[in-house]
Amino acid sequence: MSEYDTVSAEVEHEEEIPEDHPRYEDLLTRHRIERGVEKGITHLQGMHAEGRGSAFDYLLGEETIPSAVEAERAAAAHLLLADHPVLSINGNVAALVPAEMVELADVVDADLEVNLFNRTPERLEAIADHLREHGAEDVKGLEADARIPRLDHQRAKVDADGIYDADVVVVPLEDGDRAEALAEMGKTEIVIDLNPLSRSPQVAEVPIVDNIIRAVPNITEHARDLADASGEELEAIVKEFDRKRALEAAEERIRSGL
Repeated sequence: MSEYDTVSAEVEHEEEIPEDHPRYEDLLTRHRIERGVEKGITHLQGMHAEGRGSAFDYLLGEETIPSAVEAERAAAAHLLLADHPVLSINGNVAALVPAEMVELADVVDADLEVNLFNRTPERLEAIADHLREHGAEDVKGLEADARIPRLDHQRAKVDADGIYDADVVVVPLEDGDRAEALAEMGKTEIVIDLNPLSRSPQVAEVPIVDNIIRAVPNITEHARDLADASGEELEAIVKEFDRKRALEAAEERIRSGL
């Protein structure tokens, strides 16, 4: 039996997972989702969603493919050009990349807004507190004084001075109907999703087919690199990005394994 066969996802602290484990990122995400459920941040349904994503990541080789690198760079350019960028946070995002989302928001001067399908005051406060524990100073989504048109469920509720007013929205691990509704509002959507055939990346201006624990730090790194770029340079990056080609490249990687 290999030493890796004895490593369980049920570890007390993620530091106990050996970084040289061949499935390190998978074990890390599972651990964080489990802890999110325990803290009341992540809904049980989020565990199923994470399982689906894990399968697609395995087919991608559990690495950031070249088309995702291009998408993450384009995402950074969009965020730096935006007048009012907002990063949407659901339970899985809060559990998986809280500090990373806070850092990205700081680098691109974006708002953080909690938005949930299974929405309760307790979960909203738990996620807001969790983000504050990881450095967030202001967390939106608690007022819910506006609604996304043509959505009837809880995720239609947004802050008027947050997602409703945003011109660019990062919506990681998002459901397709809400992604479609935001696109219909004329917002530039940056979607992070490991399934290129899902509705969310299909309607996004910038579909990023990558694991969120890699994608968010990558976007932040690109944003830092582009911080001194001119508006013309950023516009050129945005214009050069081909969303259709990025989706096709990701699908081909999954189907072929090459």
